[in-house]
Amino acid sequence: MLDISTFTPQRGGNVFYKAIAHPLAASRIEKLASDLGGDARLAVYDPDHEASNFFALYPAFQPTYGFFTHRSEEVGKDDGRGGVMQPVVEIAQSDATHILALSFDDAKTRSRLSRVTRGDQQIITLGGARLPEAMLSNKRNYLDKLNFATNFAFFRDDDQLSTRLVAANYWGHYGATNVRYWSRLYDGVGRVIAEWEEHIGSPGAGIIIDSQDVRKRFALPAFCGQLFLHILGARGHDTVKYALDIYGRGRDASLSVTHDANAWPSPRFATLPAPDDDEQIILWVQNSHASPISVGEITLNRMGETREYPVTVEIPAFGTYRLDVGELMPDVKWPVQLELRAGNHIVRPRYEVVQRGLTRIAHLNIERQDLKPDPTIAKMPSWMGRGFIMPFPVLDPARYTTFLQPNPMSEEVTHLPVRVDLFDRQGRQVGQEFLGNLPRHHAAAFAMHDLTPHEGHGELVYDFRDGGAADGWLHAMLRYRDRTNGHAAETSFGAHIFNTLMTWRNEPQSYTGPPPGLTTRLFLKLGQAGMRSFSHLIYPTSLEGGTPSETILHLMARDGTEIAQEAIHIAPSGSAIIWPDEIFGSELIGKAGEGGYVLIRDMTCRLFGYHGQMNGKAGFSLDHMFGF
Repeated sequence: MLDISTFTPQRGGNVFYKAIAHPLAASRIEKLASDLGGDARLAVYDPDHEASNFFALYPAFQPTYGFFTHRSEEVGKDDGRGGVMQPVVEIAQSDATHILALSFDDAKTRSRLSRVTRGDQQIITLGGARLPEAMLSNKRNYLDKLNFATNFAFFRDDDQLSTRLVAANYWGHYGATNVRYWSRLYDGVGRVIAEWEEHIGSPGAGIIIDSQDVRKRFALPAFCGQLFLHILGARGHDTVKYALDIYGRGRDASLSVTHDANAWPSPRFATLPAPDDDEQIILWVQNSHASPISVGEITLNRMGETREYPVTVEIPAFGTYRLDVGELMPDVKWPVQLELRAGNHIVRPRYEVVQRGLTRIAHLNIERQDLKPDPTIAKMPSWMGRGFIMPFPVLDPARYTTFLQPNPMSEEVTHLPVRVDLFDRQGRQVGQEFLGNLPRHHAAAFAMHDLTPHEGHGELVYDFRDGGAADGWLHAMLRYRDRTNGHAAETSFGAHIFNTLMTWRNEPQSYTGPPPGLTTRLFLKLGQAGMRSFSHLIYPTSLEGGTPSETILHLMARDGTEIAQEAIHIAPSGSAIIWPDEIFGSELIGKAGEGGYVLIRDMTCRLFGYHGQMNGKAGFSLDHMFGF
């Protein structure tokens, strides 16, 4: 596993990691290593405790002549490589011929080290690996997180499927001007096959990157790889959020959607299903770094069991590997759920389900390593109500099946004590089912369509009647299927505390700012040609009671201008299905055009939403929405 530190909820993201992992920086750092040659005697000055991150990503550097620090309290401590930290003022006494300073501030670092190094010791910094000034949002502070508003996207275009990334310029609402994106496309073996920069437009302007357009623009052959996206000129948000539609070409009626708002590698991921009898599941293993993934570093295991199934090929830098889960693990079947031990190599894995001639693609979720069961969750005060709840749609049971599978999502959770509360569209509770104190290795999926005849939504909540503990990171996978034509969709997400004025730690979360989160700002893209978009909006509330929402739907054109708005009201614990073409009419939807979208705003409550599209062949997609 890569010994890197990337993101924790307590401190946020490690910008130094992003700075050295950026593809442009990576090629320059690799050149530094090759220029050193094999005769260099290398010592390291590590001013900001980043050595483990750096050498994990760039093992070609061989620091054999010591680690040096300017912090007196660290002198004599373990340097992590069999030695001890040494004072930087004694670096001239080292036999090192080269001093590698892990700093992007070239001038300041050279000035500092020139006071304590010999004349025959060459100082090397990371200044040569800095991004061009034109790519920096904050030119005064290189390691400002806004300089590294980046993310990866699964990107594919072949005779069967195409992909379409959709977002909006939400950075413009924080005062950003001249916002652009810089993009680099890698094919399956990690080769750069396209690179370009695009101006995004005014605040709120829509963003579309369609694989068919990219393929035509750069005269590319079929590809299945990944797109690296860097927002230039960002303000307010360093997170790059998007929806990714995957749609069939020609006679292929496949349609799915997956989103991303996470740009950090993780040791483990969950919410990966084992294949059903008539399914093939492909896990797309996509290397997010400039160094290869060695044979056996990526493994799968049945959730809650220790036997590991290793990936037996090396995956090149920025490469993509198609892993057939059924071939690797022929002895496991749905509803068994799997764990991906990704070793910090992967930002956001996707998996593909091939079934009954159709393909759907969904994402895995991060499995937390920093959480432990917390007994206070079972003893929350009354003003927190039911506490953590995970809302999900229950589609019309007469037409659709809805299966729910609770997922262990932290490494130390051993049981999931859960129940489901069911509500109709008007917010009336119409059912409740205790699912049990499920063990980590459980293989159960629960049929919501058998528990209620009502269209509406369910809420997965903790229930400690049979014991158990909770960690506040409760997740579940949802699988939906149209009974009439076999089209299916799946999504997974986690629980939060919703719409309480009192707070518990960082809940209820807000889209922006500190808790309590009591407002809504959700992005709903419009359907592309021949498709209708929709949203299943839910008003979840941990406390009973309240008043209906005051939700405003803003129809936005691709250039970010508002065309129209409509108000709707959703009862507490209720839900609504939003079809923009029905609410605004075809004329206004046509005026919004390609790249138009609906901004869902509410200043009275936090709504939770799922979105998707429906094509002309009654295929549908579904995943949870993102806000900004």
